[in-house]
Amino acid sequence: MNQPRFLDLHALQTLPFSNPNRDEEGNPKTVVFGGAERTRISSQSWKRRIRLDVEAELGDPAVRTRRVVRGVAERLHNAHDWPIEEAEAAGRQVARSTGAKGINLEKSKDEKNEEILTTSVLLFLPEAGLDELTAIAAAHRDAIVEEEAKPEKKRKGILPSDEIAAVLGSRNGTINLFGRMLAELPGANVDGAVQMAHAFTVHETSPEFDFFSAVDDIEQRAGIPGSGHISTALFTAGTFYRYANIDLDGLLRNLGGDRTAAAELITSFAQAFIRTVPTGKDRPTAPMTAPDLVHLAVRSDRPVSLAAAFERPVRAVDDGHLGRAVDTLDDYAGRITKLLGASRRTWAGHAQVLDQDLKSLGDAADSFDDLVDAAVAQLIPSE
Repeated sequence: MNQPRFLDLHALQTLPFSNPNRDEEGNPKTVVFGGAERTRISSQSWKRRIRLDVEAELGDPAVRTRRVVRGVAERLHNAHDWPIEEAEAAGRQVARSTGAKGINLEKSKDEKNEEILTTSVLLFLPEAGLDELTAIAAAHRDAIVEEEAKPEKKRKGILPSDEIAAVLGSRNGTINLFGRMLAELPGANVDGAVQMAHAFTVHETSPEFDFFSAVDDIEQRAGIPGSGHISTALFTAGTFYRYANIDLDGLLRNLGGDRTAAAELITSFAQAFIRTVPTGKDRPTAPMTAPDLVHLAVRSDRPVSLAAAFERPVRAVDDGHLGRAVDTLDDYAGRITKLLGASRRTWAGHAQVLDQDLKSLGDAADSFDDLVDAAVAQLIPSE
């Protein structure tokens, strides 16, 4: 019997005139696929929105930062009334005490252009871990003061490295979902259970310039014509194909076999995948649409993206891109399921805003909530 292992998440989502994910020049990201330029939204951009949404839903935040030194110092100074010099010394000791070599410190500039020390790598840990690191430092105050009184070249880490490493290697739900890479700290790496693709438009797109101006109110009141600021920006619009998958076995390994926690995390991830939109340029464009179609599939063999359905760009006539994109996805899903073996797709379902007759996307659900609940029940049956 084929055992459910992977959950594939597919969505078609139309975004209006917007620029939710910009390149280094502030323009919409693009990709050439099937010989046509498409608008692209990076997986990192959408994944961050999903991660924050999951953490808010579960009340279990993580923090990705190079400012652990500053975080510990501020807690000791503000909550424990340490002098700022001693608090900053404790923050440096946390970084130095992470192992045989410690994590290197670098000089950087903060938002006020003041010099601060940051770790050489971006750390990813539960937010509560900063309080735990602070408590470790607070328990060794005298030793920290004595060590930091030495010349800088002779200073070494004197905090218990096993305790520091345990905190930096601790996890929350999203770390178990998305994984963590920290080569500087053996044992802290976590293989993510989620794969997420870059979203791209199912059709060719051409970014458009938007000319805008800002009025100087005082000049206007004085009768001075013209604008205080004039510029242009690029925006685009289109119907995007989005895809992600979750490896149940990998997630269970990260969770120590806790199927209840796995079901909770998968549900939260699927809901966030459906309901989030990247926040780039959201104030002037408000691209807060919901997916037009979501298709979930449980598989026993391997995850399967349906991106190749749109290698040939969808052409719009009188009825736009969406309806044709839904039909294209349905047709391709049927063909690829037959090729790979229908028994390996152990369950499939969909929910859509349109009322199209779909033959290959599985059971029809009335709502996204019902669809997610049905998928999770198939992936992790109640015992």
